[in-house]
Amino acid sequence: MLDDGSNAPDPGDISPPVRDLQDIPSVEVISRAAVMLLSAAAERLGLADEDPDTSPHRDLDEARRLITALAGLVTASAEYLGVHAAPLRDGLQSLQKAFREATAVPVAPGQGPGEKYTGPVI
Repeated sequence: MLDDGSNAPDPGDISPPVRDLQDIPSVEVISRAAVMLLSAAAERLGLADEDPDTSPHRDLDEARRLITALAGLVTASAEYLGVHAAPLRDGLQSLQKAFREATAVPVAPGQGPGEKYTGPVI
């Protein structure tokens, strides 16, 4: 935007309008945070690459942290998420299972990432 004193938008500016956080419903903020955690955990599990076992992005310690944070968020906010809760829980459970498959050291039921919030995932 050029500062010509008119406050008119620059016709060349194609960026989306910026929304103030106060204008965004809480369910949208929570859902966006959950999707970010879900995506980051999938990356750290190497799931975005053709062969997760050789992924340069794989970091199971980081994945554990992200999955645990996601589990806490989804569990604590499930009552507010409405129709978004089930898909987020499904995605979380998929990540928990993928973590179990990826780890070289077997993890006891209830001891996997986020399972203190979700219960055992087998």
